[in-house]
Amino acid sequence: MSRPLEGKVAIVTGAGQGIGTEVAGLLAQRGATVVLADINADRAAGAAAAIRATGASAVAVGFDLTREDQVADAVARIAADYGRIDIIHNNAAFQTEAQRQQDLDVIHLQTQAWDMAFAVNVRGPMLLCKYALPTMIAGGGGSIIHSSSGFGLLGETTLTAYGSSKAALINLSRFIATQYGKQHIRSNVIAIGFVLSDNAVETVPQAAKDVLLAHHLSPALGTPEDIAHVVAFLASDEARFINGALIPVDGGFTAHQPSMVDFQRLFAEVGSNKL
Repeated sequence: MSRPLEGKVAIVTGAGQGIGTEVAGLLAQRGATVVLADINADRAAGAAAAIRATGASAVAVGFDLTREDQVADAVARIAADYGRIDIIHNNAAFQTEAQRQQDLDVIHLQTQAWDMAFAVNVRGPMLLCKYALPTMIAGGGGSIIHSSSGFGLLGETTLTAYGSSKAALINLSRFIATQYGKQHIRSNVIAIGFVLSDNAVETVPQAAKDVLLAHHLSPALGTPEDIAHVVAFLASDEARFINGALIPVDGGFTAHQPSMVDFQRLFAEVGSNKL
């Protein structure tokens, strides 16, 4: 495999499972030394060990993105250990079942759910960038990739806090690109659609998957590997002319009219020549 990230140091948050683990593994395969950051240090350590078993370079660091002191300390230790930070993937997000039960429509939304969503999904990435950017700039620049969501682009009947926080992350990315682009910092955001992570495979009913697939323009649902390839591209010098961008990585889910699937069904039932 090509190693376009040779000599680079990358931080991936929420790297102990799912998309984060997949991204960390691919960045490491492409030559980067990857720091797998996760609030669950044991989970991150296990993922890092699996990457090292392939011959790639990976270490684990446990810290809480909502704690500024822990973020600052972790970044300082990474900078001291490696002398540089070249890539950040702000992947971590807070979305537990308990959080979902509180993150409802605005009238029924629990305020603590709003606060927690913003603390992890926006404030956390801001803090990581705040403390890592000086090292990145001093080392000649780098690439920051933020993971947003289709919920950050479109309205829904629930998940108000999650969607609002992901929308805020989109603009945070643009502000960073605007403020530090001339100092060789690239900041881009990907809006991730539904992907078949281990958790999704196990917990999402097939009927729901079928509905989601009907709204995709691709013939199949995505996987964590699909997300990892986009992150790895944005992390590389091949993407050097992409800055301040929002890139949907969702199989075309957000590219079409909301009524498309309903009309397709209608045409199939009555025939387009009768409408």
